[in-house]
Amino acid sequence: MGIDLIAGGKNKKTKRTAPKSNDIYLKLLVKLYRFLVRRTGSRFNAVVLKRLFMSRINRPPLSLSRLSKLMQGKEDKIAVLVGSVTDDIRAQEVVPAMKVTALRFTETARARIEKAGGECLTFDQLALRAPLGQNTVLLRGSRNAREAVKHFGPAPGVPHSHTKPYVRAKGRKFERARGKRNSRGFRV
Repeated sequence: MGIDLIAGGKNKKTKRTAPKSNDIYLKLLVKLYRFLVRRTGSRFNAVVLKRLFMSRINRPPLSLSRLSKLMQGKEDKIAVLVGSVTDDIRAQEVVPAMKVTALRFTETARARIEKAGGECLTFDQLALRAPLGQNTVLLRGSRNAREAVKHFGPAPGVPHSHTKPYVRAKGRKFERARGKRNSRGFRV
């Protein structure tokens, strides 16, 4: 047995060099930012390009309320998010007028930003306005906010574990036996 040279040989690099998606518009953005990275040497463009390759789990969304909080005092700058901007129905206060660049905006998020006198930009528009990433704030959503992440960690029921169990309900009949109450042996 030898080394499969066609499959990459001894190359152990596993980071993505292109997006897995077949979205033609994403591929055009990658083409544009590859050019900008090569010709400008800008660190901002390199980070944007790297994030364009990422999977959806690694491009978490950012809500309007979090976005407006992060942009306080930076109203003259452009917020840049390689991912989706979502609306937050809990936030009733008026969204400040801000310029935002993102891969996607939900309909209501776009409407609220534009109603406040803000602007929703695409990455090709950003490349024309700020080819080196001047006056921009690069943001990203919380990667560990997914429901699935709550179930990771030491097994539920182990001492000092805060892992959420996969259980149908929180009722009296569910996972309330030994180890969960003093009257049934012990309680963790």
